[in-house]
Parts: sequence; structure tokens; C-alpha cells
Amino acid sequence: MLRMKTTDGDSALPDWVPDDARRYLEHTESGRSLRALAKASGCHASTVMRQVRRIEIRREDPLVDAALKRLGAEVAGVAGHRGDTLAAAKEVDVSSQRTAPEPIDGETLKREAARVLRLMGRPGTLLAVAQDMDKAVVVKDDDGGGGAAARQLVIDAAIAQAMALKGWIACDNPGRVSRYRITAAGRGVYQRMVAEADRVAHAGFAEAQAGFDMPPDPRRRPPQVRTLQIESPVAALARRRDKAGVPFLDRAALDAAERLREDYEIARLGEGGEPDIDAMMRGEAAAASSATDRPAEARRRLAAALRELGPGLGDMAMRCCCRLEGLETAEQNLGWSARSGKIVLRIALQRLARHYERLGRSGRGLIG
Repeated sequence: MLRMKTTDGDSALPDWVPDDARRYLEHTESGRSLRALAKASGCHASTVMRQVRRIEIRREDPLVDAALKRLGAEVAGVAGHRGDTLAAAKEVDVSSQRTAPEPIDGETLKREAARVLRLMGRPGTLLAVAQDMDKAVVVKDDDGGGGAAARQLVIDAAIAQAMALKGWIACDNPGRVSRYRITAAGRGVYQRMVAEADRVAHAGFAEAQAGFDMPPDPRRRPPQVRTLQIESPVAALARRRDKAGVPFLDRAALDAAERLREDYEIARLGEGGEPDIDAMMRGEAAAASSATDRPAEARRRLAAALRELGPGLGDMAMRCCCRLEGLETAEQNLGWSARSGKIVLRIALQRLARHYERLGRSGRGLIG
């Protein structure tokens, strides 16, 4: 198992433990003073004090508290062997030490976290943890309203505890069954994992073998490079829930946003490229020339949807659903007040969902 040396010279904690949590455990379990920790870390004592207080506040999270208890037992065990906390070590139950699970190393955490973060990055997916259980479950709320949930993955609670301690997942309302959602830090970590995996995959055996100096074959297609998909503001709003657990956007609104973006992307494939949105709202969009002219037909459906929304609602829907502008950026470009865009976007998607419901499946322009 990979470990990091503590400032005392003894290995006690895994290498994935954040620095602020490491100093917190050394202060609370080993009894090291804040000034000693600051001197060893090369920072001011007030900085270490703020880190300790921040970790203490985070112990209200059940997974963070469990992770600190598990790691604190390791620190106390090492300190007991050194004789620093011998009295506390005698009170530890010997049978519980024998049955304690092995600590998680960095490679195991990285491998398991990649599986969990990949699923939790999808709208409506969360991680559920019950009290006194050694397993955690990744589930997806099928109807988006707190009904039946589909189980997607089961992991050890220790993995979930480590992810919570690192700030990759967070719980809004802890309880008997706590539900965790992915954080912005967790999404950034997963994107870096995907980028690193792509870099390794495309590198191949470049360091071991050198290619021949041959002219390029014009008939050979260039290799496809996988890129990260940009998350739309609609997907971010879909993860928001009120105190009762009701999502900010229902399934019909999400489907309407995807349908509008689909027509927009197909319309861009036709002649002229980017559609004239202002002309579409005025009802000046060109009609489809034939039933097989998919881009022109998509322009017609897009124009009908924008005419239904009108100015304001249509502008917000186009910017956030089709052009993937952030809510704050769209508000600034439209000259609106802060935090008004999400309300306007929800109203636009609700009206758009009713518009598509009237059209039925006959007006649905699916790709392929």
C-alpha cells in the first residue's frame, strides 16, 4: 500500500488523504500543536487553525466523519506504538483491530472512483448510503420524483468515505439514508481521469517502437480523437432539488431541451450553416424543399418552436440549450438581472414541452 511519510517520520496515512485532513488528524489524534504543524508545513499557524476548523465542521457529513474515524484509528495505532498515546491505545478493542479492513491505497481509490464518478455525472444519478452499512449504492431516480430508483453500482463504504473526504461527492441533507451528489471538484477530477486515459491510449507503444518514414496515405482516414462532452446548463439545473426532493426540471422539460438542441444541430448541417434565429422568431424561415431534406426540415421545426416561445424565452432557450451558454453568461448578454435566467429557462422549457406534446411523435426529428 502506498503511504506518505508524516512529519514525525513514521508512515501512518495513505497518500490520497488531503493535507488539511492529515493535519487535522495529527492535531486531534497525535496531539501535535498547531504551531508545530505549521512549522513542519511551512505555513502560518492561523492557516493550520482554519484547516482544522474546516475539517471539524465537515464532520457533520456521515461519510466524512466515518472516514476520519477510520483514519484516526490508524494514526492512534502508530502513536500508541511510539508511546505517545499509550493510554488511549489500551482502550482500543483488540478484536476490532483484527477485523478492521485494510486501508485503501491510491490506485484502488482512483480505479473505483472513476466508475462511480462516471455514473454520478449523469442527471438524476446519486449515491445512497445507509447508517451502519458497509456498502454504498449508486442509483438513478427513474421518474425524477423520488419514486422507484434503479440500482447501477454497489461499492464499499470505505471508497465512498474517501471520495467524500476529498470533496468529490457531497450530501445536502444527511439522514438515516444519506444521498450524495457529485460536486464540481468531482467532475473536474473525472474529466482529468478521462483525459489521462485518452492520452495513454493514443500514446500506445510510441516510446518502444518508432514508425517508418513513409509518406501519408491520402486514402487513410485520420484517427478519431475522443473529446470531453460539454455539460449543458440544463443538465446542471436538472440536478437541483428543493427541500422536498423535487427536481427543478422534470423529465418532460429535459426531453424538450434535447429535442430543441437536436433540431438545431441538424439545421446547422444544411446550406448557410448557422440558422438565422431572429428571422425564425419573425416567421421568415424557409420551408423544407422535400421530405428527404433533413436540415431544411429541422430548420422548419426549430422555427416553429422559437415562434411558440417568442422573444425572451426563445433567446434563453437558444443560448442555454443549443449554444450551451452558461446561465450567468446568458443573463449578462441579454442584460437581465442575476439569477433570473434559471426561472426564465424553466418557463421556456415547460412551454416547449407542451408544444412538442401537441406535435406528437410525427414531428420528432431523431438522428439516424
